[in-house]
Amino acid sequence: MAARILIDGHGLLADFVYDQLSSNYPVTRQSLLDEVPEETELALVLQDAWHPSVHQKAEERFRGIGIPWLRGFVSFGEGIIGPFVQPDKPGCSRCADIRRMIAGSDSQEMWELHMRMASGEGVLRDAWASRAGLLQMAALICTEVQKVLQGKPSSLEERVLITNLRTLTTSSHLFSPDPLCPLCSSIPDDTPALAQIRLESSPKINEGSYRCRSMDELKTVLVKDYLDYRTGIMNRKMQDLVLPFADVLVNMPLVEADEGVAGRSNSYEMSELTAILEGLERYCGIEPRGKRRVVRDSYHNLENQALNPITVGLHEKEQYKKPNFPFKPFNPDDPMNWVWGYSFLQERPILVPELLAYYSLGYGGEGFIYETSNGCALGGSLEEAIFHAIMEVVERDSFLLTWYARLSLPRLDLSSANDKELQLMVDRIREVAGYDLHFYNSTMEHGIPSVWAVAKNRKSKGTNLICAAGANPDPVRAVKSAIYELAGMMFRHDEKLEENRQKYERMLQDPFAVRTMEDHGMLYGLKEAEKQLDFLLGDHRPLRTFAEEFKQPPAHTDLKDDLQDILNKFRQLNLQVIVVDQTTPIIKRNGLFCVKVLIPGMLPMTFGHHLTRVQGLDRVLKVPVQLGFRKTPLSFEQLNPYPHPFP
Repeated sequence: MAARILIDGHGLLADFVYDQLSSNYPVTRQSLLDEVPEETELALVLQDAWHPSVHQKAEERFRGIGIPWLRGFVSFGEGIIGPFVQPDKPGCSRCADIRRMIAGSDSQEMWELHMRMASGEGVLRDAWASRAGLLQMAALICTEVQKVLQGKPSSLEERVLITNLRTLTTSSHLFSPDPLCPLCSSIPDDTPALAQIRLESSPKINEGSYRCRSMDELKTVLVKDYLDYRTGIMNRKMQDLVLPFADVLVNMPLVEADEGVAGRSNSYEMSELTAILEGLERYCGIEPRGKRRVVRDSYHNLENQALNPITVGLHEKEQYKKPNFPFKPFNPDDPMNWVWGYSFLQERPILVPELLAYYSLGYGGEGFIYETSNGCALGGSLEEAIFHAIMEVVERDSFLLTWYARLSLPRLDLSSANDKELQLMVDRIREVAGYDLHFYNSTMEHGIPSVWAVAKNRKSKGTNLICAAGANPDPVRAVKSAIYELAGMMFRHDEKLEENRQKYERMLQDPFAVRTMEDHGMLYGLKEAEKQLDFLLGDHRPLRTFAEEFKQPPAHTDLKDDLQDILNKFRQLNLQVIVVDQTTPIIKRNGLFCVKVLIPGMLPMTFGHHLTRVQGLDRVLKVPVQLGFRKTPLSFEQLNPYPHPFP
């Protein structure tokens, strides 16, 4: 017996599809409000215009009775077909619309229009809904219907076809189901059991690497699944042909603003893939999308199973009192959202304030501190993600501790690394960009190799100083990573520095005028600001070799072993490593993981001098003594009062 098809809709598109299908299949035309025949195997919702409210009703109706369905409609001169929605799988029409609106141009206006039309507003027929265009759409829909009814996989699962009704060209676009979709999401509740971590073997791709999956493996999915100009998590890319190394900027569209993420390496292909991975990390870190939050309470009521927020560092008391300061003082009796993480020191799940685990949640409302993406990392295994997240925390902590305590670090002789690639990178920076590189050993008491990097402009014009940092068990890798960061900031700010020189000169006199991430770097682009780095640059200390400053990195073949070594170091120092799993379904499908690592007591990176967080972090006072830089502990009043130069 032939499968029965239900068609809902009035207009030419519904007529054309009915005419083509009714000769081969029993087809019923009726409204969504009518009783659906029991033998219906597929539903089609077809319109000559865009009616989001109808699609939402179809989602609710067909998902409730377990019938797959497909839609076709016309919107602003384009014919949209899909997705093919199965009632027991994520990836519905709402998910597709959200991705199409956010990734497209004029996303804010489209979102507002969608909300109006979802309330019932709309037109009967789009002005570009021509007979020729609708006939082509009908043919595409009927081809897909025949494929589905023959038991073949649909080509429109998590995909939409978009037909330009002026040129009749058609393109296919993959979208990622919205993990928070109220119609089709199936993410679990956040529980202590899901936060539990048991480290597993994670073999490295080679002995010198700290990755368990190669780019050659990942490149087969990264562009295909995540970069699409109409529906992608990322929708545009741009190669920068001016910078010293291959630099690719990828755009991640958000509802209210776009965010650029960059990848830097020795090849544009590798840089593009790196930028996509960086974008996925940002996507996972914006808000909980892998587990549904369930805990809301005060710290006072949860303190036996929760992280004490005071231990991560607070803003100055005077800052909280200032008008329009975006945060309020921490109150242990105030309710807030919490998520589950895992403490390796305590070896148990632990509750973490959501605004610490996801960095977009700091401003406004119940926020008590400013938190960045510091400590977020993505990896090909959970172990890899945790490893690199810890490296980022260590890198930023060593940079800030050096700055606040004004440590006169040992200066490194880069040629002593005996690494040909590193020497070529140094030479290229000097000859192509016109900068000399100065590197310092900023390794702290934990012993994880860390470096502070300074690029000093040899030219009379342009940005004078650029600073960066790196951390890795292999110090040469830490240096190379910092060089890529430095190179990404060369040339870009030169013109802006000259145009806004007076603004940045005022920041020299008023540190609290430094309000953004860019301000930190631009301030130290001024030659007049170089004196603030005299503690590092001014003392002409002898160069030290890598062999004198660093031990040989462990020769492990499994990343789990490197990670356990690092965790043991922190355990010996009584420093708590807390991991919040930020992994979402869109990266899990390709075996990727994302985490946020918090190490209370270590210095968190902040941008905007008014948002500095050191109160309660006594480590910044004591570590200089442990390392032999001082004979007595510092006081908070002795810390460097100027904005840090991390750009």
